[in-house]
Amino acid sequence: MQKGFLISFEGGEGGGKSTQIVRLREHMTSEGFDIVVLREPGGTAISEQIRDVVLSAKNIGIAYTTEVLLFQAARAQLYREIVLPSLEAGKVVIMDRTRDSSVVYQGMVRGFGKELIEQLNNISTKDTYPDLTFFLDVDVTTGLQRQNDAGGNNRMEMENLEFHKKVRDAYVQLARENSENRWVTIDANKSIDAVEKTIWEKVQTALELR
Repeated sequence: MQKGFLISFEGGEGGGKSTQIVRLREHMTSEGFDIVVLREPGGTAISEQIRDVVLSAKNIGIAYTTEVLLFQAARAQLYREIVLPSLEAGKVVIMDRTRDSSVVYQGMVRGFGKELIEQLNNISTKDTYPDLTFFLDVDVTTGLQRQNDAGGNNRMEMENLEFHKKVRDAYVQLARENSENRWVTIDANKSIDAVEKTIWEKVQTALELR
């Protein structure tokens, strides 16, 4: 590969992003790809410290502006340390959330606006977009039940049902706009194996078309 390839997984709670990322990594590793798997916020020592603050259930009083800037700070560090060097080295980077999460959660649901958040995203990522984005779309009630069953809810997961419905609606809107022609919507209400099969087929096609 002459240049890297960035794959992101997006969606609300309980869509199965973590599970599908593990399975995709196994597929791609078996095919000989050099894979880097990351999560946002997190992925570096500094970004993980920021994650502890911004997602802590103890910090329910955090200002939305603080939330916006902390997510961007964690992202900027992650891209500087790992994402951009990995792409430059020709690796496949698979991310559990990235810039689109900020557009949805802070830009559209918190009300800061897509334009402002994208300006911050461009600063944090040095104008880097995913090559392929999977939106794992799951019924909100089903997703929250899955998340509750898994335990350990963080501050964002603890938001009320209306908040999570707005998140899903925002993701649906972004995926339909598909402005960079990179979004793939997956019905995550289906079985894990069925979702895995669809994702792997889409990734194979995307890499063949490069």
